[in-house]
Amino acid sequence: MFKKKNPMNEGILVCVYFGPNGERLIKRGCKIAEAFDCPLYILTIDSKPFDELDAEKSNYINKWKRLAQECSAEEFIIKDNEERRAYKVIAEVAREKGITQIIIGQAVHSAWEQFAKESSINSLILEIPFVDIHIVSVARHLKDPYCNYHKGVRAYLVKEGKKEYRLVFKYINDAEYEGIFFKEVGTDFNNGIFRFIKGNQTIQVEVIEDFVRDFTNVELET
Repeated sequence: MFKKKNPMNEGILVCVYFGPNGERLIKRGCKIAEAFDCPLYILTIDSKPFDELDAEKSNYINKWKRLAQECSAEEFIIKDNEERRAYKVIAEVAREKGITQIIIGQAVHSAWEQFAKESSINSLILEIPFVDIHIVSVARHLKDPYCNYHKGVRAYLVKEGKKEYRLVFKYINDAEYEGIFFKEVGTDFNNGIFRFIKGNQTIQVEVIEDFVRDFTNVELET
């Protein structure tokens, strides 16, 4: 691959995990790399071997690889079957590639969960103290070719009956999920998309008149 001139000796590393925010992080890294005229690297980590990933995760990786090519990324790095803590892996890659700036999503989960809960940002800084770390919040805007949505607001899902959940905007003890609700433009009802973390994945489900009755993930570009 053609090596960029990189007159300022900068290197950008984007850390992504499975979910719709990954593309946004890569695009952010791409813009920074273009501004500095420097190499861009993209890293994802998983505790399972790559050939054991399910179809949804494989689909994300394929999307990221295409986007990496579009952004002329130097390398798309997959660290699979990984047992080490995330900050150790990130630091190792940063040293190997001469990284000076790291981009990580704020709503971290699964592979990044302990990274957030155990103050691993501080651990990463201690590992590589001369690297700038950018913490990017999860997108609060949705765009897709067919619908427009208002800016996201914090909301909760409360179970009612066996198969449906009611959307509420004030926290109550019965709330099972916390996330962001994106209301459709031009509707008087609470119709739209609810984005939240379930298990180790970011999920987007459809809300119809205050209720979620189907937890099928809705694919939307962010």
